[in-house]
Amino acid sequence: MIPGVFLPAVPFAAALIGLLLPLRARKAAATVAVVGAAGALLAAIFLDTSDTSREWLQIGDLTVTFGARVDKPAVLVAVAVGVVALAVQVYSVTYLADDDRYPPYAAQVSLFTAAMLLVVVAGDLIMLLVGWEVMGICSYLLIGHDRRLPEAPAAAVKAFIVTRVGDVGFLLGIAVLGIGAGTFRIADVLAHDYSTTTLTVAGLLLLAGVAGKSAQFPLHTWLPDAMAGPTPISALIHAATMVAAGVYVVTRLYPIFTGAVLAVLGVMAAITLLLGALTATAQDDIKRVLAWSTVSQIGYMTGALAVGSTSAALFHLLTHAAFKALLFLAAGCVIHAVGSNLMSRMGGLRRDMPVTFWSFAIGLGALAGLPPLAGFWSKEGIINAAHHPHGPAPAWVGWLVWLTALAGVAITALYAARLLRGVFFGPATTHGHEAPPLMRWPVALLAIPSALLGLAVFWPAFREALGLEEAKIDAWVLLPVALLAAGAVVGWRGVPTVPAFARAFWLDEVQHFLLVRPVRSLARSTRLGDEAGVDGAVEGTGRLTVRLGRRLATAHRTGLPRAATAVLAAAVLLAALGVIL
Repeated sequence: MIPGVFLPAVPFAAALIGLLLPLRARKAAATVAVVGAAGALLAAIFLDTSDTSREWLQIGDLTVTFGARVDKPAVLVAVAVGVVALAVQVYSVTYLADDDRYPPYAAQVSLFTAAMLLVVVAGDLIMLLVGWEVMGICSYLLIGHDRRLPEAPAAAVKAFIVTRVGDVGFLLGIAVLGIGAGTFRIADVLAHDYSTTTLTVAGLLLLAGVAGKSAQFPLHTWLPDAMAGPTPISALIHAATMVAAGVYVVTRLYPIFTGAVLAVLGVMAAITLLLGALTATAQDDIKRVLAWSTVSQIGYMTGALAVGSTSAALFHLLTHAAFKALLFLAAGCVIHAVGSNLMSRMGGLRRDMPVTFWSFAIGLGALAGLPPLAGFWSKEGIINAAHHPHGPAPAWVGWLVWLTALAGVAITALYAARLLRGVFFGPATTHGHEAPPLMRWPVALLAIPSALLGLAVFWPAFREALGLEEAKIDAWVLLPVALLAAGAVVGWRGVPTVPAFARAFWLDEVQHFLLVRPVRSLARSTRLGDEAGVDGAVEGTGRLTVRLGRRLATAHRTGLPRAATAVLAAAVLLAALGVIL
């Protein structure tokens, strides 16, 4: 068995080697990246479940430890990260075949993978924070990778700044917990007896970081813009890293979250779930549909956490990793063939791209919760958990999550049907072709867990690993299935675009008006005050002194002859008066 501390080391080593390679060493970079991702997957499969640590740093009365905390859910999440990272690395070899900056790209993907795996196995909050922040840096680099796209740099900066806003709260939350316990070791933090007020403050601060990293309301605005990054990166961010990190961290620290904090999380989840789903119904860009879908599906996971079911949240995280990676990579195949992201320029592609079509259909079915695909079982688990909440949150949180989750089923089916019809059915506006094998095979292979992973709920060992209850099918299952069917019919027939949905309820503009413009105005005012006030006073005093000195010097130089003449004249006058008198 492989100790947990070695798991992030495998892709990290691949990242270091890749960063040292020259730009022309494309084959070597691809080999290192794929081997590193495969090694990380093997290490995750054979990961040792243990909690080991040793003292690393002593800062005053605070202890920072170095070690790993690996349990069965951590192993499953690590395997999901490894599978998606390997699929992305293999896919990227062909997808970025014409990109002369492929070697640093592949190395950054390896570093991204290492950072997420560090978050998964971290036994100390400081180690977790390191992985958390490295992911932010990697997302900035990879979203802005394509320098030919004018929107890529702005999207990268926006993702970096918006997530940093949440990370400030996350950092303060970790500080509150560490200072209170005298150590950052997660096991000791969870065992420490904090006051309720301390836990509430720390929990709310941590939620700010979760909202930023997992693109939850009100810090969700960076994720759709991040579609400027290469499509494989979208698959990695949406399926196995970054947005999944927030949900996973809440499950790791779940005992510290009080009922008040979970109530806030429940409200945040309900708003995000409906906001993301409704916005997805009015997008023309295929990647933006999937991006808003991710916002909504993460809302399902955080909703499960709010009602006390970490197992349902993790189960949906795993199935979502499979079908969302599949959907993004399949969308990349479509974009590769058509040369456009817009659904209005697609249609009738099912005959030209049968493998991509069937894979995409399975992914959308799993996303919508179509029985018996993977998403049905994990989403059903969340709906059941919300119907029978058992966490410390107030009872109304369960009702709120339950109702929004049911509404989300219908809306998800609507935009999934609209997406499938717009891309693969109807009149053909262009001709497509299947992607090359290195792009096509990862898509086809990801269709297997997207279809079958949900059935693992009938496997006792899997249920035990996640802490899931035995699957029960009762009459209540007819309600989400009926909603799904109704949503799919409406979506297939087509609905007019609602401007509020197309513009995501103008929340980006509201954020720009309430935050960005005031901050920029404040920055301009500060700059003006500094230049005209502080610098002006200092430089003006110097200039005034110099001018005054020059005038005095001028006056002195011009006054001396006059004074001498006056003295001489006075002396002559006095002498004359003396002679006369």
